[in-house]
Amino acid sequence: MDIEGKVVVVTGAGAGIGAALAEIAVERKARSIIVADIDGDNASKVAQRIGGQSYQIDVSDEDEIRQMVDSIEGEHGPIDLFCSNAGFVTSAGLEDPNDRIQKMWEVHVMAHIYAARAVIPQMIANGGGYLLNTASAAGLLTQIGSLSYSITKSAAVSLAEWISITHFHQGIRVSVLCPQAVRTDILTNSPDNKEGESPEWEDGGVASSDGIVEPQNVAEICIEAIKEERFLVLPHTQVKGYTEFKAQNPEKWLSGMRNFQNRLFLEESLPGDVMRDFQGFQ
Repeated sequence: MDIEGKVVVVTGAGAGIGAALAEIAVERKARSIIVADIDGDNASKVAQRIGGQSYQIDVSDEDEIRQMVDSIEGEHGPIDLFCSNAGFVTSAGLEDPNDRIQKMWEVHVMAHIYAARAVIPQMIANGGGYLLNTASAAGLLTQIGSLSYSITKSAAVSLAEWISITHFHQGIRVSVLCPQAVRTDILTNSPDNKEGESPEWEDGGVASSDGIVEPQNVAEICIEAIKEERFLVLPHTQVKGYTEFKAQNPEKWLSGMRNFQNRLFLEESLPGDVMRDFQGFQ
């Protein structure tokens, strides 16, 4: 899909990847850009900067998503590209309270379902449309230190696969974004960040040596993937090798991740052969 002349909606667009997606939509001459975020002030600022329209929305509320979609379609016409991008992170394991796990499930999984329910029927009636769902490299690998982030991002990838398989023949195209570290405020805005600090985020449970990518670069990669109708969007090219290694050598991959966790949290040195396997998956 070429987004020139299209109606584009981006959730979680008050900052970070979402804001960058809205900005590049302007550069690529989208007809209408809708900036949606739970932080209405941030959404408004981005929308004013790019000449778009803002909505304050809690993506975990299906009624709010449906009302927004109905309003957009009434004012701008059918939605061509819906970028379901909102997300957050917490740091906890099995001790994480059920309500916190449930909230992450609602934002990282149910929000994608709500968006698909709201836009796909009209997209089909209009001859097709596109979904860009933000997941994470954690959805293909795992996130050390966060149970709920790992399982919900994995579910988000699975959901995107299901939608792509089920509705492809009806003109629906899907891409799923799976980055590692991106320079955003995802940790700053985490419920676990009590001090308002800006720590360095290691997404996907893999080494920070893979690099931190700027949101603008991620947005550009997403637009190219959409143009090529490519399902898996990997701003960190190493993730492709990691996932292939995991599929071919699951036991060795688990062993490498266990050792990597030990190095992170127990400051233990990895044996040379395991470290080489983990870093390059070769």
